[in-house]
Amino acid sequence: MNIRKIALPNILLVICLSLLLCAEAWFGYQVSKLSRQQEEIKTDYSVVNNITFGILSVDQWREKMANVVDEKVNDFAMTVTQKKELQKKVEKQLNHLVDQAIAEMNKPQKGIGGKLKKLAFNALVDPEEIKSEVPVFAATIVNRINKPESKKKIKSIVISKVDQLEKETFDNTEPASVTVSKHIYKKYGVSGAEAFEKTINSQLTNIQALLYQYTYAMIASVLLALCIWWLMRKQVVLHTTLYILSLMFAFVLLLVGITATIIEVDARIQSLNFTLLSEKLAFTNQVLFFQSKSITGIIESLIRQPKFDAILAGLLILLFVVILPVLRMIGKGILIWRNEKYVKNKLVRFLAFDLSKWDMADVMLVGTAMTYIGLNEIIKSQLSGLNIQEELLSTVTQNNTSLQPGYYIFLAYVLFMSILSIILKRTKLSPARL
Repeated sequence: MNIRKIALPNILLVICLSLLLCAEAWFGYQVSKLSRQQEEIKTDYSVVNNITFGILSVDQWREKMANVVDEKVNDFAMTVTQKKELQKKVEKQLNHLVDQAIAEMNKPQKGIGGKLKKLAFNALVDPEEIKSEVPVFAATIVNRINKPESKKKIKSIVISKVDQLEKETFDNTEPASVTVSKHIYKKYGVSGAEAFEKTINSQLTNIQALLYQYTYAMIASVLLALCIWWLMRKQVVLHTTLYILSLMFAFVLLLVGITATIIEVDARIQSLNFTLLSEKLAFTNQVLFFQSKSITGIIESLIRQPKFDAILAGLLILLFVVILPVLRMIGKGILIWRNEKYVKNKLVRFLAFDLSKWDMADVMLVGTAMTYIGLNEIIKSQLSGLNIQEELLSTVTQNNTSLQPGYYIFLAYVLFMSILSIILKRTKLSPARL
């Protein structure tokens, strides 16, 4: 009867916590999956909108400037004032040509033919009369220029020269930009930049909303487990089951905390407007730098570096932040299970209790927070120098650096393990009683 009284609550507790554990694990799986999706989408976005393919691309500037010039040429029409100014300049040039011709004819001539030409010119040509006709000639020229067929020919010549200059002005980013854009546009099922921007923003908005919902649900599952601890705090016979299942909750938190994105660094020029021929050339969402990392991503990046110190740093993070915390949980689980074979084992007790000195999860937590604060301030300071508000040029920068759900889940793991350590000391499961 006593055995049944003990076994039934244990079974019910195991069923209840197992369901809660499964829910936590499912929420955690969704967080990790969505976190990877978000990182992939933002990476693709940063590639397409990289500053190398935008503001720093000669091709982009060439196309935008050529479009402005073409538009100005096509829309060009002389005003009355411009016609008057042009006529004055034509008159000036014609008068200059007349003066040159008269001076040429009045030069001293050596030959008989030259002298006869000079004599005939002075006898038949009145320079003042020619000059009096200059305004009429100038007006005729200006009117001919402004005829539709003449303007069409002039515009055609100007546009052809602009097109020629456009073809001669290029850099080596266009082939790479076109190839990358086409590949990524195809991946997201869009045909152009505008549709890509709209699709990406929509997807990221949905993913971010779900990501935080699952993060909150996961943490809520752990809080419910702690509530069960509080309700069962006087049921000593259930403490072993509770503690072992609680360690499994902690393991799920750790697993998701190290695989989900913890920090995101995103610096961009939100908009750049440059005025050319009274028209604005605009660049938007130009990504200066983007990186999104999880703890496992940081470890992988360091280990892949060719430098020994980077590899060593990666291995140390792997050891102190991932491997040792897992070994510590395993040691505690074995010890709490109270198997006589292992309860006095020195290795098990070392893993359960002494290993806490080497568990650096909390250090990683603080280090990430300090890194975020430092990077955020540096980026904010650097971007502030790029904010320009002038008549012909204006730029607006944006700093989207942020801590991601993985960080808060890892924080929940560190706090949960601290609470479990306090529970262990205050119950009959404490080392002194084992």
